[in-house]
Amino acid sequence: MSKSSESVNNRIHVKGLVQGVGFRPFIYRLAIRFGLLGWVENRNDGVFIKVEGSQETINDFIDAIRNEAPQASNVVSIDTQNITLENFTEFSIIKSENTSDDVTDVSPDICVCNECIDDLKTQDHRIDYPFINCTNCGPRFTIIKDLPYDRGMTTMAPFIMCEQCNSEYTEILDRRFHAQPVACNTCGPIYSLHQNGSKTEDFQEVVKECASLLDDGKLVAMKGMGGYHLACNAVDEEAVKKLRIAKNRDGKPFAIMARNLNSLKTYVAINIEEENHLTSWQRPIVLLKDLKKLAPSVSVGFESTGAMLPYMPFHFLLFEKMKTDVIVLTSGNISDEPIIIDNKKAIDELGSFCDAVLTYNRDIHNRTDDSASFVTNNKGRLIRRSRGFTPTPTRLNQNVDGIFAAGAELVNCFCVGKGQQAILSQHIGDLKNLETLEFYSESAERFKHLFRVKPELAVYDMHPDYLSTKYAKSLNIPGVAVQHHHAHIASCMAEHQLDEKVIGIALDGVGYGDDGKIWGGEFFVCDLADYDRVTYFDYAKMPGGDKATKHPWRMALSYLHKVYGKSVRDYLELDFLKDVPEFEINLILDMLEKNINTPLTSSTGRLFDAMSALLNICTKASFHAEAPMRLEAECLADLDDHFEYDIQESICLDAMFEEVVMSLNKGIDRRILATKFHNTIINIIFAFAKKMRAERGLDKVVLSGGSFQNRYILERTENLLIENGFKVYSHLETPANDGSLSLGQLVIAAKKRELGQI
Repeated sequence: MSKSSESVNNRIHVKGLVQGVGFRPFIYRLAIRFGLLGWVENRNDGVFIKVEGSQETINDFIDAIRNEAPQASNVVSIDTQNITLENFTEFSIIKSENTSDDVTDVSPDICVCNECIDDLKTQDHRIDYPFINCTNCGPRFTIIKDLPYDRGMTTMAPFIMCEQCNSEYTEILDRRFHAQPVACNTCGPIYSLHQNGSKTEDFQEVVKECASLLDDGKLVAMKGMGGYHLACNAVDEEAVKKLRIAKNRDGKPFAIMARNLNSLKTYVAINIEEENHLTSWQRPIVLLKDLKKLAPSVSVGFESTGAMLPYMPFHFLLFEKMKTDVIVLTSGNISDEPIIIDNKKAIDELGSFCDAVLTYNRDIHNRTDDSASFVTNNKGRLIRRSRGFTPTPTRLNQNVDGIFAAGAELVNCFCVGKGQQAILSQHIGDLKNLETLEFYSESAERFKHLFRVKPELAVYDMHPDYLSTKYAKSLNIPGVAVQHHHAHIASCMAEHQLDEKVIGIALDGVGYGDDGKIWGGEFFVCDLADYDRVTYFDYAKMPGGDKATKHPWRMALSYLHKVYGKSVRDYLELDFLKDVPEFEINLILDMLEKNINTPLTSSTGRLFDAMSALLNICTKASFHAEAPMRLEAECLADLDDHFEYDIQESICLDAMFEEVVMSLNKGIDRRILATKFHNTIINIIFAFAKKMRAERGLDKVVLSGGSFQNRYILERTENLLIENGFKVYSHLETPANDGSLSLGQLVIAAKKRELGQI
């Protein structure tokens, strides 16, 4: 036997997202193909393989692992070690072991695959079975309770496989080999439709009745993969208005689900990158430009719509029976509470205003909202990171082990550190009520258990009243407070594995500053350890504090008062104040003049609020960031003009407000003024970056904060900086808003620990 064909034994350790994605049968099939002997095994800390054969063949086998891995997997590393021959006689899959506190990645939920959709019509025991799945698709994170990922550790444990399903589950070459949620019409979970006090379990009747109700303009609460949805016909205005009233949601746009891609293209424009995101296995909501109007109350005046495609078998079966091609599909909750996952609560609460409630009898262990994204500069950007993405970790070059990062108050996600991985939670929501705090606390405990994290260091926002901060302090471990906007920049740096001085620009709504004021328009030079606040938007007064966010006209009046002083009363005939009672205007002016409950802020969000109100676009906000969103919607694509500004210790925009007022009095189109305002922000960013390059020799610009979800600003800022030789880093796989703040907190704390500052 030649040296090259001598048998060797390699022990291979594969790390990454390699559980719950069909990885072991994939390895088995590869081993058979290459004629290798040995075994493959799942453990907490990855997949372990022993293979015997020629080293050349084993090398080809390892290359195939990298190049052919299942689409939902993510191979991060493959470590190989030569060991003593054991003379295996076959290749086998052996029982999973729980061997250490190290963990492998937990798979997010995966949309139903095309093979399973085909099986719905061809497999006798799965004809129209709404829970069909295989190793390539189906629920994962939402049903998992513990590792390793085996059926007994999921909410499928109560469902005993029938003989036919068990034969597939144990047949190595079958697509359902060790697919933990595998089931069929004989042995799996079932749907029930609750309507007028009655309960229907015959699935054909269930899906037929759901379709009929939606076609007829009724409201249906439907249990989804990670929680309940509320659904109605998206072309029926009365149905959508009824849903708005029931959900207590006046102005925020609804998301829709379309029958298929071709149906969706009837209503919205879709480019190639947007299509790739819509059809990806994560199936997020994607924000798209309208072509043909749906019911007016879907998008409430906006010219774009958040849309997604079916991702559960039930969705496909439902559209088969429906006449309508598109439905509203929004989170099943009331107001600001978490999405409902409990069947009884759904029947009691959602059933009080819905015409029917669709349940199923498999528990959701980890609730997840639908993820949401948009595409700018041909890159997908997550707005909300949840179903399909959580709990995929962010890989770092730092040791973050044992750190718990609490996140912020709005659009909260927390983060736990495991080795060199940052594991962000699913979208939690706004921590403003007991129900959301309970969801937060429960999820934090589950993450600590699931990922074997024993927190030794807690990191939290500087704001003393955030519920997330209070939770972190309740852990009774050493803790460190981190400035909000430093954490924003650090979160983007973490995503791009940056650990150096950068030009950091954080444009945001609200964040507690180290001077006790409310920050939000911050221009830094910073690294992970510290920051230098070089400049910021001039402080303005927030009349009534947080109430100003719901009444943008207050911020407009505040900026006018800043510019004109007491002579502001000469400008009260502007259109934006015509619907505001005189006594309210006088009250706010009195507060501004006497400094009564008027905290100072440099917030970009409040600056956008002020301009949106001043242009009479949005004077009262019915949901978070409505005024900036409506201001962006007015922008023109082909105008480059901007207003004057002055960058010194702070950035003064008084001249801009004076010019806007003069322009309004001349009757200049507010779309022109809205566009010039946006262009002014872009020019300020560019001017600051040039100044820092000249003075400090920096050319890497990091953009973060909720205002960079403004597509007009993000697209043009990136392009302008890149055209002028800057390296630009913005959020892609984590949100620019506070949803990724905990990631920034985590890496800042890790860096401070590394430097001995904690």
